Amino acid sequence: MFPIADIYRHNLSLLTDLYQLTMAYGYWKLGRADEEAVFHLFFRKPPFGSGYTIAAGLEYAIEALQGLRFDASDREYLGTLQGNDGQPLFDHGFLDYLGQLRWNCDVDAIPEGTVVYPHEPLIRVRGPILQCQLVETILLNLLNFQTLLATKATRICAAARGEPVLEFGLRRAQGIDGALTASRAAYIGGCVATSNVLAGKVFGIPVKGTHAHSWIMSFDSEPEAFEAYARAMPNNCVFLVDTYDTLDGVRNAIEVGKQLRHIGHEMVGIRLDSGDLAYLSIEARKLLDAAGFPQAIIIGSNDLDEGIIESLKLQGATINVWGVGTKLVTSHDQPALGGVYKLGAVRARRDQPWQMRVKVSEQAVKTTNPGILQVRRFTDSDGLFAGDMIYDQSSLGPTMSDGSCAIVDLRDATRRKHIGPEISFDDLLIPVFRNGKRVYDCPPLLHVRQRVQDQLAKLHPSVRRFLNPHEYPAGLEQRLHEMKHKMVLDLRGQKQRKDTVLV
Repeated sequence: MFPIADIYRHNLSLLTDLYQLTMAYGYWKLGRADEEAVFHLFFRKPPFGSGYTIAAGLEYAIEALQGLRFDASDREYLGTLQGNDGQPLFDHGFLDYLGQLRWNCDVDAIPEGTVVYPHEPLIRVRGPILQCQLVETILLNLLNFQTLLATKATRICAAARGEPVLEFGLRRAQGIDGALTASRAAYIGGCVATSNVLAGKVFGIPVKGTHAHSWIMSFDSEPEAFEAYARAMPNNCVFLVDTYDTLDGVRNAIEVGKQLRHIGHEMVGIRLDSGDLAYLSIEARKLLDAAGFPQAIIIGSNDLDEGIIESLKLQGATINVWGVGTKLVTSHDQPALGGVYKLGAVRARRDQPWQMRVKVSEQAVKTTNPGILQVRRFTDSDGLFAGDMIYDQSSLGPTMSDGSCAIVDLRDATRRKHIGPEISFDDLLIPVFRNGKRVYDCPPLLHVRQRVQDQLAKLHPSVRRFLNPHEYPAGLEQRLHEMKHKMVLDLRGQKQRKDTVLV
């Protein structure tokens, strides 16, 4: 993969919301810039009603953090910003401080390609509160979209039941970055190739493509167009057959396929891009087989997603390669993941104890989890994932006195899964930065892609299904749940006492 700096400008520090900088300024002005804090990046709901989510985008995030700098042009621009009184928004001293700022936080993260669940921290950032705050927006930007798209791609590939899925979304993607990151995430999620040539160069993803309707329309007849393309590229002949009459197009492709055989080449196949794909693919398969082309593939495209592919399968469609574009790269049915970045703990100095922090909300799902969080994943004797437990790493550990533990459901505390001491486990968050120094080497994209498949194979089939998937047990360690519950009650009690005084 090319470094992120080769794809974008060398410095992405201004790719942030203004309020990150105003808060950083406030910390600096109050002398709190070096207070220690812990933030967690997580999402609250699984996308698409899915039984799992795939973490993606970490490599981008790592490179962005490594490149955290405010150069002279950045500081000059920030110096032009004004407050409501027409005066500079930031002091020159603060801008000078930003110019000397160098990343020195600890970061732990769940590796790309890992199955993850709501409220589990995908990234944990620990260090000076000013720095932790500054990186919120860019981390969310880089992880939200790729996690969403990688998850979508796994669902589409699952619907294809092992048949190849090609990502064809470049022309409908949300800008250049949307196209590149979608191609990367789709490949992680299982797509075998992309039409995006730049993504092929940047990420090493295989690229696929032949011709469009315009090629055929530029000739006087469809047979002439197919023959011309076969002469030009005899080793890349997938004929698009639906420009005029689809089944006549198949017949014309067959005739050109016979000509290719005479010169030592083989027609790869045909593509169907409109009409009744189930019916047309069945009829096309009959024609191809009868003409001696049983190995010729049939590619189906035309606004496909996992639901349509599954329906076509049920109808007996003989499509064996799937070209998926718009509904994949735009995540048509859910355009955003909704990831958030929240404070879990603070302390003024390293020799002081941590003060846990919780955000209380009228919506239970928006009440955050306090602490320095880690995720422990349990695996049963059959090799299947048995449950995930979020626990506070600053405590003595997640186990009870007898070595067992309990996972408390975040939405219903009466629902608990007990895990015996004999069950094996792994902690998912691993070190990425220590004191600002990178300590983690990102695996090749092909390895991330394989990790996705290995992870999915460890989920029970009922969790992977599309419709009403079984709910995977993921929640809080019991003592973390109790600490959170007490903190929420205390905070609400403070408010009630204050309201009583005011009355």
